[in-house]
Amino acid sequence: MSVWPLLLVLCAMATTSRGSRRNDNSDANHEWTTWFNVDHPGGRGDYEQLEAIRFYYRSRVCPVPRALEARTTDWVPARETGETVHADPTVGFWCLNEEQGPGRNCSNYSVRFLCPKDYSEILQGIWGPWSVWNACPAMCGKVGVQVRSRSCQSQTLSCSGPKVEGRSCDGPECPRADCHLHCMMGKENAECEACTCEGHVLLGSVRRAGGLVAEGATIVRLGKLLVLTDHNGHFRIPGVCPDGNTTLTVSAQNHSPLDVLVPLSSEPTSVLSIRLERTEKLRVLTNPESKARREGHSAVFCCQVSGTPKPEQFQWFHNNTLLERRSDSTLVLKDLRPQQSGEYYCRASSPAGAIKTKPALLTVLAKDQPSCNPTPEPHLIRLPHDCPQNTSDSLYYNVGKCPAATCAGQLDNASRCKDKVAFCCGVAKMAKRDISCQGYQLPTMVVTACGCQKCVETKAVVHGRAVAADTGEPMRFGHIFMNGERVSRTGYKGTFSVQVPLDTARLILTFVDNMQKFVNTTKVLPFNSRGGAIYHEIKLLRKKEPVTISSTETNTLELGEAEGQDPMVQLEIPPRSFYKQNGEVFVGNVKASVTFLDPRDVSTAAAAQSDLNFVGEAGDTLPLRTYGMFSVDFSAEQGGEPLNAGEVKVFLDSTQVKMPEHLDTMKLWSLNPETALWEEEGDLQMEKKRRGKREERTFLIGNMEIRERRLFNLDVPENRRCYVKVRSFRSERFMPSEQVGGVVISLINMEPTPGFSTNPRAWGRFDSAITGSNGACLPAFCDDQRADAYSAYVMANLGGEELEAVTSSPKLNPNLIGVPQPFLGKLNYRRTDHEDTRLKKTAFSINVAKPNSNTPEESNGPIYPFERLKDCEEAPFSAPHFRFSRVEGDRYDYNTVPFNEDDPMSWTEDYLSWWPKPMEYRACYIKVKLSSPHELNVRSRNMGGTHPRTGGQLYGLRDTRSIRDMDLNNVSAVCLEFKCSGMLYDQERVDRTLVRVIPQGSCKRENVNTILQEYLVNHLPLAVNNDTNEFTMLAPLDPLGHNYGIYTVTDQDPRTAKEIALGRCFDGTSDGTSRVMKSNEGVALTFTCGDHDATQQSVFQNSQNSSGQSGASAGGRGDSRPSRRRQREGANAPRGNRKRNTRDPAGRRTLSRRDTMP
Repeated sequence: MSVWPLLLVLCAMATTSRGSRRNDNSDANHEWTTWFNVDHPGGRGDYEQLEAIRFYYRSRVCPVPRALEARTTDWVPARETGETVHADPTVGFWCLNEEQGPGRNCSNYSVRFLCPKDYSEILQGIWGPWSVWNACPAMCGKVGVQVRSRSCQSQTLSCSGPKVEGRSCDGPECPRADCHLHCMMGKENAECEACTCEGHVLLGSVRRAGGLVAEGATIVRLGKLLVLTDHNGHFRIPGVCPDGNTTLTVSAQNHSPLDVLVPLSSEPTSVLSIRLERTEKLRVLTNPESKARREGHSAVFCCQVSGTPKPEQFQWFHNNTLLERRSDSTLVLKDLRPQQSGEYYCRASSPAGAIKTKPALLTVLAKDQPSCNPTPEPHLIRLPHDCPQNTSDSLYYNVGKCPAATCAGQLDNASRCKDKVAFCCGVAKMAKRDISCQGYQLPTMVVTACGCQKCVETKAVVHGRAVAADTGEPMRFGHIFMNGERVSRTGYKGTFSVQVPLDTARLILTFVDNMQKFVNTTKVLPFNSRGGAIYHEIKLLRKKEPVTISSTETNTLELGEAEGQDPMVQLEIPPRSFYKQNGEVFVGNVKASVTFLDPRDVSTAAAAQSDLNFVGEAGDTLPLRTYGMFSVDFSAEQGGEPLNAGEVKVFLDSTQVKMPEHLDTMKLWSLNPETALWEEEGDLQMEKKRRGKREERTFLIGNMEIRERRLFNLDVPENRRCYVKVRSFRSERFMPSEQVGGVVISLINMEPTPGFSTNPRAWGRFDSAITGSNGACLPAFCDDQRADAYSAYVMANLGGEELEAVTSSPKLNPNLIGVPQPFLGKLNYRRTDHEDTRLKKTAFSINVAKPNSNTPEESNGPIYPFERLKDCEEAPFSAPHFRFSRVEGDRYDYNTVPFNEDDPMSWTEDYLSWWPKPMEYRACYIKVKLSSPHELNVRSRNMGGTHPRTGGQLYGLRDTRSIRDMDLNNVSAVCLEFKCSGMLYDQERVDRTLVRVIPQGSCKRENVNTILQEYLVNHLPLAVNNDTNEFTMLAPLDPLGHNYGIYTVTDQDPRTAKEIALGRCFDGTSDGTSRVMKSNEGVALTFTCGDHDATQQSVFQNSQNSSGQSGASAGGRGDSRPSRRRQREGANAPRGNRKRNTRDPAGRRTLSRRDTMP
């Protein structure tokens, strides 16, 4: 303890002793107050000031205390703590942290004061308190008299002295010619900007969100700073008039400014208690909508943005050019001209920052210009194996299609943000064509003209599973939140399904585990805005087991678990830093659970939260590159009350930052779970520290407050950005018409390796995109100086099925990969099995080299500079791109009216449409058992049955190959799709589909499920079944089950409906699912088939052989490269030998997700 502070304490105590000696009756005339504790030792120290105590406890302390005593909250007297303290009974007691020894802070002290027993008489005397002086009656420039009065409070004694007294006063200054301010109370100040009331004092306290004191908060009146709050969050302002009209603005860092009205009062002192709310970054609620208009018409664009404080300014841009400055969120464009076509977006601004909306496209058509191109675009469909075209011997036929682009329909003249009816280019006319096949005519509908019509209404859905990132354990019965509201739950196996609300631009879901096993996880999930279901597998970080720490000690927590490497981050929590939700300091033991996502382990990439973006100063959404994320969960050991922590220090080992330029731009970020955007918490500064006794290292050090159970991040903004073009296909033919939409393409940005000493398994960013009709463009970090500075892994997933990348060994084939040389060599394309054939073939790696604008072969993809996103999205099929393909299943689908199940908006109103409603898809399957030594193909021929408009006309064909039962000799089974009976698109009359089940080869129908047969007999009409080589029925209207051998599922997405129905059919139950074909369970039909010629080609072998000829020109593969199927098997090879199939431990063939998809 230093000498001077010790003297202060001793002097205070000596005063107490002298007071005792002067008055022998001091014990009888004086008494101690209760103990007071208005401050805690966080921040600079513990301040128990008399003024602050009087603020909270006005009448409990006498005006002039005789003495002061202090003790800790543990009842240890201040003189026995060994701490440097200060005391004065007229000022209070205080202890400074900086004056204590190394690693020590002040204790938490309470104080009490020695006061006269009847000090109320000292305050009031015999009289009550004086009233306030009345208003001065003098006119301006004159002198008057003010009076005040008091009343006698004694019941037994008379009061002496005047009851009323007066004083002279000056009238207000006469108004200046240039001052028009009129004060109801007080007078104008010298600047003539506010009223001043002499003798009035405004006291107040300001607290931040969470209840902590707001030190350094500003109190402003009319733009002029009046005072800053002290370390206790208190302020004192003399002269402010309590007239009920004076408004003060209170502001604190990272909090929203608050306007406070000084209440009307006649007291000499007014008191305000203020609690601020944390600043909420701006977020876009509604983006402007794309529109198509005729020349001379009007268009209205609107944007809706929220935040705290609310946006103050809106600016509208046309093709990135600022229009007139506007303060309105609505832009009205009248008398449109063609030159006004283009992209429009708005930027909203507030003191909390700025944000831009997504752009909306305005198309202005000339008065006589067609709204849609009437000529259909080419669209090839694959025909059955026995329908080769005579002229080209091709199995592909052009049926045409109309792109579902926005068009100018018949709109009313009302000005509105969102059009009442959406119009899209669609099919205006179709014509029937008969295709000559071997022995029959195959009807098909061909698009002959396109036109503008109402858009097809669709529903977008995301579904999937939420599982642990380490073991795959499902998150059972967890909650799923959207916009702060619970919208769904996960099932027992972690499955979930969420319908995407209309006009959603960015789908944000938060997964919350009721069992507290997993960290709350916020994800931005890509979805198909054109409708349909997208499958996502949500990887969850498992919470770390909590450790017990003391709130009164300095605690250090180390983060980072990469094997063989030092911890990456340290958290240092000073003593007494924990506080409750109401702001009260917490003292006791704390359960601390800190979960760290270590980017040095590439397996953690899929568990990264949000999409690692933030909003820059100009309002643009920009990417981050992570150096680690951590989730912190503090709670009281007793009772489990959630706790926050202030002034936590974060130490990042600078040796873990492999790019020196990142050291100066590293920041601390926290995730806003409502916007899924990262918000800046603070900077990190370089500082050298010792770890252990000898080792000295350089750390990046920053301070942060841990609150609201947010996720925190150590990131750097990265401006070296590009886009990577990727397409997905149904097969290795890589034909434009066989592109697959709805595929989730994921890209993991790896940490730079060449030229940097780093872990090649470390990653920095994870992104996903959904393929559409023109593929997908994925953001990635890139470099224009070194081609190998950044690398990335790319993978594709469709409904849980991993698609295959194009091979890179034994040598690169640019025609197959889709990227020409020499750019392909520069990108260093490698499939994951390039060096080890035992690895999966489902991903590839590349160097993300930024294209050189002066090199022609690099200017057209597959890597595009960030500013050329539109070029990437609209790139023609002939432009370079990377490719994935599905492993072909043993099935073939043909629809008379073409429909792309990946694009629900391609649905066409027609009586012969396979799916009669675009927002409700009903999938039907029949289970057929075959007794044969071979796997055979089975066809369902689906025709109109009882409807007068479709009777005898073909809806479509389905060919599927049976699956051998590995436990039973000479037995196989097949789940065969057929068109469900029901209403057609006009919803006026049902049609019972006439279904013919036709096995390949020489087969004889042996048995029909008894219950199914009874149902068909009881629901007339009954189809004729004279041919024992096949089975014919009028499909049931009712959703039958496994007892009938019929499996029916309805869903908002056709692929999902098929997948569920197939799983039940394989399992032979109405509510289960299986990937193993159970040949004897839930069967509808049984056929016995004889042996057939081994040289005879099956339906699928024929289609493969024929398609190989057309694939050479379409995909650039050439006839020298056989398809994957011919590589793997002979004509009659057992199904169990195919690599795409999976098995259970018993060796039975199992159903993978790819078997369920066309």
